Amino acid sequence: MFEKLDSIQKKFAALNEQLSSPAVLGDVARYKEVTKEHASLKPLIEAYNRYQHVTANLKNARDMLAHEPDADLRAMAQDEIAALEPQVELLEKELRLLLLPPDPRDEKNILLEIRAGTGGEEAALFAADLFRMYMRFAETKGWKVEILEQSGTGLGGIKEVIALISGERVYSWLKYERGVHRVQRVPKTEASGRIHTSAVTVAAMPEAEDIDIQIDEKDLRIDVYRASGPGGQGVNRTDSAVRITHLPTNTVVACQDERSQHKNKARAMKILKSRILDQQEEKQAAERTAERRAQVGSGDRSEKIRTYNFPQNRITDHRIGLTIHNLAAVMEGDLEEMIMALRTHTQAEALKTND
Repeated sequence: MFEKLDSIQKKFAALNEQLSSPAVLGDVARYKEVTKEHASLKPLIEAYNRYQHVTANLKNARDMLAHEPDADLRAMAQDEIAALEPQVELLEKELRLLLLPPDPRDEKNILLEIRAGTGGEEAALFAADLFRMYMRFAETKGWKVEILEQSGTGLGGIKEVIALISGERVYSWLKYERGVHRVQRVPKTEASGRIHTSAVTVAAMPEAEDIDIQIDEKDLRIDVYRASGPGGQGVNRTDSAVRITHLPTNTVVACQDERSQHKNKARAMKILKSRILDQQEEKQAAERTAERRAQVGSGDRSEKIRTYNFPQNRITDHRIGLTIHNLAAVMEGDLEEMIMALRTHTQAEALKTND
């Protein structure tokens, strides 16, 4: 580990020199590239500098304990050793975490898809509650949310919603949310007061860019048709709705929320690319069994990842066995504790694999 850290430290010093080099300063693209790499290494270098400082102090204290004849000074050295040894252990753990290869998708925006599952109208109402929860969380992070497609129910529920969430490191936060979310509560539509169990599926897919995936036009079937449902009279006058089928994977996406056929097609293509990219990455992950064991859960959409129990005011994440008795706050978007616990668990499992 330390040979690698020494090598990275030298690289960081070289990047520092490049940032003040006229050749780099005069090349905008090169300057951005060097700045980005410098920023990515800075937390690791700062942690390594702290580690070197603490270990140097620890060595001096141990030398004093071994060779100092004065009893008072040896006692001081012993106290210093007792204080520094835990710091070294924590810093070594931090360095191992920082050396883990980053998920290249962490910087990406996401397409968030929420669908009502088993449970009828109550599942649709809970889908609406979950979508609101994520919107509140997005607000706290300063992210932008754009609804691409949505179909509701007469009682305010959501059958399906697809939203593009853009901002800083969106995928790094919401990638843990994919799976089946189960709710246990008395529905508003239940007269007898019985507790029902319903389910909602959540998918959090990294937004696909053209550099991520190329789709051949000949692999697409594009159908246009007259939109239906809410939207006013204008939405039904022309064939503005678009359905795109990717023939090799039989992936189908339909959009009709916009009055413009061109806009609906652009939205449908954005969703289609992200779904196909997600499928490809899922397939690759399934083939890498060792890496899969290091992940939190399988990411499989049929997996029940979390239960929201309203009568007991608790939310339980089944992947790590964490229960929080503050469901009301979570539903208002306070997801930080839950997601940080999942991230910590993921990192701990990754360290085991890396070791």
